[in-house]
Amino acid sequence: MRPIVIIPTRLGSTRLPGKALTDINGQPMIVHVWRRGLEADIGPVVVACGDQAIVDVIGDLGGRAVLTDPTLPTGSDRAHAALQLIDADAAYDVAVVLQGDLPTIDPTTIRATMEPLSRHTDCSIATLATEIEDPIELQAPSVVKIALAIQPGETIGRAVYFSRAVIPSGAGKHYHHVGMYTYRREALAKYVSLPRGILEQRESLEQLRAIEHGMRMDAKVIQTEPLGVDTLSAPESFWQPGQGQPNDRHRSPDEFAGNCGDHRIFPRSDTRAFGNARGRSVAIAAGIAMAAAL
Repeated sequence: MRPIVIIPTRLGSTRLPGKALTDINGQPMIVHVWRRGLEADIGPVVVACGDQAIVDVIGDLGGRAVLTDPTLPTGSDRAHAALQLIDADAAYDVAVVLQGDLPTIDPTTIRATMEPLSRHTDCSIATLATEIEDPIELQAPSVVKIALAIQPGETIGRAVYFSRAVIPSGAGKHYHHVGMYTYRREALAKYVSLPRGILEQRESLEQLRAIEHGMRMDAKVIQTEPLGVDTLSAPESFWQPGQGQPNDRHRSPDEFAGNCGDHRIFPRSDTRAFGNARGRSVAIAAGIAMAAAL
């Protein structure tokens, strides 16, 4: 395989406008993500930008960034557009689409998304999963579950369905979907050309578009869920000066927060809500920090 890492990003975020350039310990968030991509060391890293300001930031550091249509609807669409611009001759046959709001992702996690494609030649898209251990998290609609066909002792299985409901029923492990995708090049082109699916719209889950249209998606089970950033809150920061750079070795939401100038930046998991164990720990830490500041 000949992979390329593409980081789709834009300033027009719904939850946190401008978050790609939000300062974390003296550097824009997108710079931290770009460096995590470089540390994965699996291929060239390109930032697919919806705004010239992001292109300039990455370019000033010697990185490669391309400007794409800011109205593109998804990160996958933006990654595909960037790939067409920078690699018209198809030198790269795998696109690792790294979310632009994961400044502390472990480079080994990025590399892990390659494994399902290496193992099964008929796998079109690879993604990630973590085991759900908290019963409240299992019941939370904000936690996307995977019906994962995985053999005992294996760490890779086929994603049969995704849902906000508890799936599958019966005794056994349940898995939380971590929304990072690695595509075979032809699969990415196919995916972005597909119409929205019936189940995709019903569940409000874009990954079901691939499943509905018969594309095989496998998931690698990882031990640590990468945390992203969604919102800014009140003054003071969890991460005080002298604690070092944000890193990819954290093991819980409480261990990461960024210094965002005069704001505190809260991590998120892919649950994108506080209705679960990971999210509640963030909310509790936030309350403690705000109380201490009063």
